Amino acid sequence: MAELKEIVSTLDAELDIKSFGKDSSFSRFIPRVYEPLKFDWQTAFEKDFVELFNGLMLKGNSTVGKVFLAVFPTDKVLERFIEESNSGDLLFMHHPLLMECGDPKGKWGQGFVPIKEKYIKQMKEKNLSVYTCHIPLDCHKQLGTNIAMAKKLNAQILVDDTLNAKNEYVLYCNIEKTNTANLISVLENIFEIPYVDFEGKKLEDIQRIAIVAGCGDVVDWMKEAEENGVQAYITGEIHCHIDNDYGKQKYNQIMEYASNTSMSLIGVSHSASEYLVHKTLMKDLFEKNFNVETVLIPQEKWWL
Repeated sequence: MAELKEIVSTLDAELDIKSFGKDSSFSRFIPRVYEPLKFDWQTAFEKDFVELFNGLMLKGNSTVGKVFLAVFPTDKVLERFIEESNSGDLLFMHHPLLMECGDPKGKWGQGFVPIKEKYIKQMKEKNLSVYTCHIPLDCHKQLGTNIAMAKKLNAQILVDDTLNAKNEYVLYCNIEKTNTANLISVLENIFEIPYVDFEGKKLEDIQRIAIVAGCGDVVDWMKEAEENGVQAYITGEIHCHIDNDYGKQKYNQIMEYASNTSMSLIGVSHSASEYLVHKTLMKDLFEKNFNVETVLIPQEKWWL
């Protein structure tokens, strides 16, 4: 068992959430999805979370026996957490909203979806806690989503000053020489996915890669990677498969770029790319620092 306040204090400090200020994504999307429903999210969620959109979102009992780890709050993830937890247990997630990203071989998604009010009520009634951390986890130099992917690929992270790297969401690495087909097979095994999303060229000599967990469907990031000699751009999402005008515009932008790129563009699903850090680095952090049991909750379908 561990004290909730001790866990929260450690996470807040380690992830340095206050230095990031308001989360640039969820400070927009949480009001956007809840306010049309007339749901008083500002009262339902913890005061600091309402300010930062990272950190302790729901506060339960003071003692934590189990920490559950997941990426998105899908209905099935929340149902499993509520069913298997005891009063005071904690759910640690990357996102406070579900994002239906779409399936490259199936249905397109509807984008951000709120947690159903009934699940919020059930978690409060059972005195459960929820902590989410988005951009501070993406950017962390030891516990980051990209770092977990690099470690699993046995990649050498590049810190070469000659790299023209303009943002902290793209991680440049060298790997043992491989080809596109073998790299795809390795990624499908690591992320336990039935298939990848692929565009671009199939190459026989891949040594330099770029890693972008989550949404990597940004043409400027891809161009930067290509200029830095990257042969394979590995991310959660190559394409935006959100079924609205924004998603279709983003999809067309990538298709135009992909028709001329020299790289292999490989998507392993948004949720699977970010789940890896939960099942490795974050799981280790909780088990080494606190006297708690950890429970992994993989998403029921990675391409959702």
